[in-house]
Amino acid sequence: MIDAMDFDRALFHAELDAQPWASYTHAYGSAEDVPGCLRALAGDDDPAAEEAQSELYGSILHQGSVYEASAMAVPFLARIAAAGIRTVDVLLLIGGVAEGGTDPDPGAEPAGGGAAGESDEAACRRAVVAQLPLLLASLEHRDRAVRQAAAWAAGWTGTAGAALAVPALRERSAVETDPLVRAELLTSLVELDPEGAAPAAARAVGPDSPPELRIAAVMACVDAGLPWTRDQHEAVLDLLPLDRLAADRHDHSRNEPLHAISLALLERDTEADREAVFALLDAALRSDDPEARTEAVWAATTACELSRSAPARLAPALISAALADGPDDETGALSALGRLGPSGAPAADLLAARSAGDGDTADRALEALVTVDPVRAAPLLARDLERRPRALQAASGRLAEALPVVPFDPELLAAVRRRLATMEPGGTTPFRLTALLASWGPDASAAVPELLAALPTHPRVLPKALVAVCPPGRRAEAADALRARTGTGPAEERIEAARALHELAGDDGPLLPLLAERLAVSAGGGGGSGGAIREAAEAAAAVGPAASSLVPALRAALNSPGAERTNPQMDDDIALAVALHRITGDAAEAVPVLAGVLGDRGGLWRRWTLVRAAEAAGGLGPAGRPLVPVLKALLDDPRQTPSVALALHAVAPDALDAGHVAGLLLDAAEASTAPFEAVDALVVFGTDALSDEHRARLTALGERDRRVVWSGLDGTVELTDERLRARVRAAVRGA
Repeated sequence: MIDAMDFDRALFHAELDAQPWASYTHAYGSAEDVPGCLRALAGDDDPAAEEAQSELYGSILHQGSVYEASAMAVPFLARIAAAGIRTVDVLLLIGGVAEGGTDPDPGAEPAGGGAAGESDEAACRRAVVAQLPLLLASLEHRDRAVRQAAAWAAGWTGTAGAALAVPALRERSAVETDPLVRAELLTSLVELDPEGAAPAAARAVGPDSPPELRIAAVMACVDAGLPWTRDQHEAVLDLLPLDRLAADRHDHSRNEPLHAISLALLERDTEADREAVFALLDAALRSDDPEARTEAVWAATTACELSRSAPARLAPALISAALADGPDDETGALSALGRLGPSGAPAADLLAARSAGDGDTADRALEALVTVDPVRAAPLLARDLERRPRALQAASGRLAEALPVVPFDPELLAAVRRRLATMEPGGTTPFRLTALLASWGPDASAAVPELLAALPTHPRVLPKALVAVCPPGRRAEAADALRARTGTGPAEERIEAARALHELAGDDGPLLPLLAERLAVSAGGGGGSGGAIREAAEAAAAVGPAASSLVPALRAALNSPGAERTNPQMDDDIALAVALHRITGDAAEAVPVLAGVLGDRGGLWRRWTLVRAAEAAGGLGPAGRPLVPVLKALLDDPRQTPSVALALHAVAPDALDAGHVAGLLLDAAEASTAPFEAVDALVVFGTDALSDEHRARLTALGERDRRVVWSGLDGTVELTDERLRARVRAAVRGA
């Protein structure tokens, strides 16, 4: 180690200046600011150094990502650490760069900052491996925090650093006495040499090890792929709560040990490992320690998101945890019961009783009851609608296909009508209430007077609900009210009323001039329409041939052929192409527009734009046959496969190999990129024609334990996956 007094700042600054930093890049573009940050980090001004460290984390290690400048900064960071200047912080930054990197090609020769043509990630890992002598020397430092940081950083040097790092880490492990450093050393050894470190990890699980090392050893055994044992089970339960034992660890993936262990075992996807998780969480949920139960509830929630058998297996223990909490729900078990779906039926009495209380806890209990037993939840929600915002959100559906809607209930309808009469402008309540009414349809027709009375106050929200619930005998009255709204207020409100009027009464008189005005104003805006063009085009398409007067305005709103377009501009063009086709019946204008979108696959965040373009292409039918080449080019992308396959089926069914497409659709479903769409497409293509292999894969989607849907809004994953499972089973029965 270099003594800070011997740190040659002049030479350090000169070498910094010798690098062409402006030609390197980081998260925000040019890395010309990096040398200033490194100077400040090495300086004597502590506030400036802290700010520089923060800026470096944001630029060269942005949310774990690394860049060209990251690799170039590593040697300078190593000089700072070696001089004893903020050594722990700098070692952690170096280790973070290694963690964000990847192993370089062992056959590549270094060239400049890395090997010629290698990725930034590989160059970063290579740069840190070059500094391993510093990291490994720091394992002998007198300061425990430095040794711990060095052990953690060395563990991220991968196969490129293992030959040098593993012997040094083992040597230090033999003499280290600090529990946290021992835990970090063991974790790094398992990361670099899982087979060689596994025996040491298994030995450290026993009760003779200090708690911090013992829980690290359990996680190391899991990471090394060792079978779960009774000793590991007992160690976890002996040590609960676990988070305190990992609070000072540097690996953030291990700062919630029970959650990390459960996740790792479930990802093995074997019956034995699932049962190990369920037994562990069952015991932890029944712990007398509320902190332990809190950790177990979080892990159980994740287990329910990942495993289809988890809700039924963990329901009794979650109910036990909720009962142990009393009325305050301090561990969150009450809310977690809502993740159980039908498996939570035994908790309905408990949830109903807690729903009768006051405050947020009662609201969360009712929110859970909505998913467990929506029929029972409806009258309870009706009793206190104003003070149950979470339950109302669950009842009205967080997202389409995400949560069930509470079925029609007369008491709840009466409560909704009362709430409509007292709603203030703004907030989400109008959206929730109208979503609920729309889901009930004509059963909610008694709410028409309240909807009409509230229409002037909520002109953007209520028209759709009014159309959904309005009975034939009141359509003339509702049409008059909507017609009156088409002549007053902002354009968005007038168009919304006019669209509802067209849908309710077939009257497009007010709508067409409003759409023409909107198209003209938005098309002339220059920078983008903010969605206005797309909305106007979709409204025009819904009118169909009767909107022929809008054709010139729709054409004028199209972006110039060959122009560089943003995703929103492409979405505008898709909607305009669809409108022109539906109004004129001629696909000649739509085909080149859609071809331009489908052929431009290089932009960021373009998935849903391409999906919309493929759906539009399918709407052209055989007239869209010229689009076959650009559609086929997208077919192998799992994110696009379902929409593209359906489009090709509509425009040129003879251009498809049904067996090949079935395999691609199953790939998309199994990867969870577009599972609902993929299954629906398989049904369209005909599941009776599936091969035995494809039929087996489709059956497995419905019967396997690992969820197919594994991401979504909080609280929606389990129920969305169960809906997919039902859809898959129906498709299998149809086959």
